[in-house]
Amino acid sequence: MPFRIALSGLNAAAAELRVIGNNVANASTTGFKRARAEFEDIYAVAGLGTVSEAIGSGVRVAAVRQEFSQGNITFTSSGLDLAINGRGFFRLDDQGAVVYTRAGAFGVDRNGYIVNAKGQRLTGYLADTSGAVTGAIGPLQLDTSNIAPRATSEVGVGVNLDAQASVPPPFDINNPRSYNNSTSLTIYDSLGRPHLATIYFRKSAPNTWETYLYIDGTQATPSSTGTIVFGTDGSIQSPSTGKITYDPFPVAGADDLVLTLDYNGKSPTTQYGSQFGVNDLSQDGYTTGRLSGVDISDNGVVLARFTNGQSRTLGQVVLANFANVQGLRQLGDSSWAESYDSGPPLIGAPGTSSLGVIQSGALEGSNVDMSAELVNMITAQRNFQANAQIIRTADTITQTIINIR
Repeated sequence: MPFRIALSGLNAAAAELRVIGNNVANASTTGFKRARAEFEDIYAVAGLGTVSEAIGSGVRVAAVRQEFSQGNITFTSSGLDLAINGRGFFRLDDQGAVVYTRAGAFGVDRNGYIVNAKGQRLTGYLADTSGAVTGAIGPLQLDTSNIAPRATSEVGVGVNLDAQASVPPPFDINNPRSYNNSTSLTIYDSLGRPHLATIYFRKSAPNTWETYLYIDGTQATPSSTGTIVFGTDGSIQSPSTGKITYDPFPVAGADDLVLTLDYNGKSPTTQYGSQFGVNDLSQDGYTTGRLSGVDISDNGVVLARFTNGQSRTLGQVVLANFANVQGLRQLGDSSWAESYDSGPPLIGAPGTSSLGVIQSGALEGSNVDMSAELVNMITAQRNFQANAQIIRTADTITQTIINIR
């Protein structure tokens, strides 16, 4: 009788409608991947195979597979929202267990860990105290502590001194006519306190210039000489390194400042026949700073920005991929777990191997095509109705046979 065959068709159509309903229900779920029902026919098989006159016994669900195609990426206002553009999954630490997801809506918990709404921690390559990314993988944690100050030790000075300048009277800081040019910058002591450093330039002879360094109005003493000698091509000849080192400068309540002025750095000091100009004036110290923001690059590097203008690498987000993503075990909550069928995870930095890149301040939406789902819904409904009609027809035939007298 065809009742069982039609009943299997009803069950198959109902299963397909459930799959479609789940897709439609999660059309707005971040990182959700649509599924499709796959069916196979049923044949009664004898000991030596299927006879040529055998009639099929219906249909059954062979598998419900997810499609891991790319979802649309939408931008958000949170820098910790992450989207994967390409292949791969975020690797999460769920209280020691490892799960994988495409949903990148992350925030920070009270301990500074980057977590999702379930409290699962985003993992990555950890960085050491110097900011160098290591190969160790663990939960990424934002360091919310203040960054310690650093005393200035080297100042880069890149200026042009006018070769046509005249020789002024002997140097006197109170007499502006006794020096040709000056420039100033802020330096920092070991406590992060700022100090004003002023450099004075006085031409003493052709191609020869005297330099004087004053810190908060007090002169610093050079360890050897503060004189710079230029060659006929306008470049520094003496000192050969272009650096002038000063004796330790006492600072009340802090370590002595030990300064070196580098006149031959990234923008070397020159003596050309043009007006005085400052091309570079930089120093390597800074005051204390508080965390002001976090940036995540497309290759997953997590960079913390501080109020003193400094930055520090906190780690690098890792992605995982699998030889058979269809073999992943679904856990719900838009997450999956490794299984025997999926194979072991292939872990690496974003943008390497076959892994995609990360878009910060964005989320990957569901890959559900609502129009396609509605069309599939109509098809499944017709299949259900057709199988129901088979049952009705079979029932009519049965009643006819019963009524034969």
